[in-house]
Amino acid sequence: MQIYKVGGAVRDRLLGIPVTDIDHVVVGATAEEMLANGFRPVGADFPVFLDPRTGEEYALARTERKSGRGYGGFVFHASPDVTLEQDLIRRDLTINAMAEDDHGHLTDPYLGQRDLKARILRHVSPAFAEDPLRVLRVARFAARYAPLGFTVADETLELMRQLSDSGELEALTAERSWKEISRALMEKQPQVFIQVLRDCTALKVLMPEVDALFGVPQPEAHHPEIDTGLHTLSVLEQAALHRQPLTVRWACLLHDLGKGLTPQDEWPRHIAHEHKGLKLIKAVNERFKAPRDCQELALLVGQYHTHGHRALELKASTLLDLLQSFDVYRRPQRFEEFIAACEMDARGRKGFEERSYPQADYLRGAAVAAQAVAVQPLLEKGFKGPELGEAIKRERLRALKAYKDAAG
Repeated sequence: MQIYKVGGAVRDRLLGIPVTDIDHVVVGATAEEMLANGFRPVGADFPVFLDPRTGEEYALARTERKSGRGYGGFVFHASPDVTLEQDLIRRDLTINAMAEDDHGHLTDPYLGQRDLKARILRHVSPAFAEDPLRVLRVARFAARYAPLGFTVADETLELMRQLSDSGELEALTAERSWKEISRALMEKQPQVFIQVLRDCTALKVLMPEVDALFGVPQPEAHHPEIDTGLHTLSVLEQAALHRQPLTVRWACLLHDLGKGLTPQDEWPRHIAHEHKGLKLIKAVNERFKAPRDCQELALLVGQYHTHGHRALELKASTLLDLLQSFDVYRRPQRFEEFIAACEMDARGRKGFEERSYPQADYLRGAAVAAQAVAVQPLLEKGFKGPELGEAIKRERLRALKAYKDAAG
């Protein structure tokens, strides 16, 4: 039995960045031997075990053969006679196909070190094109390592294009797709993830609503970058720079989908794009079974982001309706995330990245004013039921009018 560290643990150590996950491959062993040594089995499709002391993963060396469509369409073979090189060749990228023994000796049969130095994401073998999930994985790695100067090799991008055109991407489950998408959006440069998907035509398959934004112009006075797709990438970039949570990043990606429906003869204006985009945002939410908090914020940001930008001009009654829509009294955090998404949208314009966004503090102040209305005095006056609701609304409206007057 020989045990090697593999994949990300080796890659990140060589890059000089913190190692978070440590995976091992075990050569020359059987499942029975692993169990006899106290390891706990966790793999449903192939033999993977957890070390009961460290929780680290140990997988038996294995080969795989394509047997059907999609990420799960493989037959795996694990036995003591599978070599380390045979196990490594089935991996996705050369930089993930290196192994290291307990003495620090590196096994690098597919030149992963060379590609690390050249900052290239390159597939290991033609078998790369058998697994559609790898399109998303490579785009995610591109987003993660873009700050270090990594790019996708031309020949790998071509294989990703072939996969995108083959129909295999449609066999991916919503759960597997969302896992990769959500992880990619939380990388340091999530806009690179979307750009790489577009470069290999996968974006058109996975999110045609987002792909349709590229080439759609906006008024240059408000959007010097003009192109709606490029604006979306910039908004995502700003969300990452400001370390926004996943909910905000997802909303930033989808906020302008309605502009993809504007007839060309109406360009560059996009009248009512907020309302038109809701059905598209809902479709993308459902396609990937996004978590409920992500779905809700994306729809709310899509519908109300222009309200956010025009906050200083809104009537008190419109402000009240906006706060009610977000249930700001019971869910103040969701309104705070809406404000963040609006600010990222405003900053995601060429030349506007550092410009202040006074609407943010104004909206926070409005929420505080409305939240400060006390219910108890109204109860003491005898209001109850629907009448109490109307009385609370009147008091909140009065508070917002006073807030507007004070803000000048």
